[in-house]
Amino acid sequence: MSETKKKTPVWFWIVAVVALLWNLLGVLAYIGTAFMMGNEQVLSTMEPEMRELYENIPAWSTAAFAIATFAGLFGAILLLMKNGLARILFIISLIAVLVQDYYSFAVAKMHEITGPTAFIMPVIVILVSLFLIWLSGKAAKDFR
Repeated sequence: MSETKKKTPVWFWIVAVVALLWNLLGVLAYIGTAFMMGNEQVLSTMEPEMRELYENIPAWSTAAFAIATFAGLFGAILLLMKNGLARILFIISLIAVLVQDYYSFAVAKMHEITGPTAFIMPVIVILVSLFLIWLSGKAAKDFR
């Protein structure tokens, strides 16, 4: 009995391209933050509390940010190829996001400086990550 796969729907391609753009923005955010942390001119324009927060980010949190964004980017590229490894990269990305969020909220208590709106983007990132994990599993199973 031969198994037939469904034709890849147009919505998948649209979502996969949006996922690629989303993850490219994440990489740009990482690069911008990494270069900002060593730029005295940029740091001098910040409020003292925010400057202190950025100056004290530990290497493990910065590494988690890098892993999250680059794993997401490569996951999105593999998603476009409907490769099952995309799911693994999206899971790695989510774990790294959670590590970074742990630092931001449990250790640095960033929300005490920036207010409750500090939770909005991290929640969106987690929800998008969960969706991409699901979608990459579906793509590898149904659209290959």
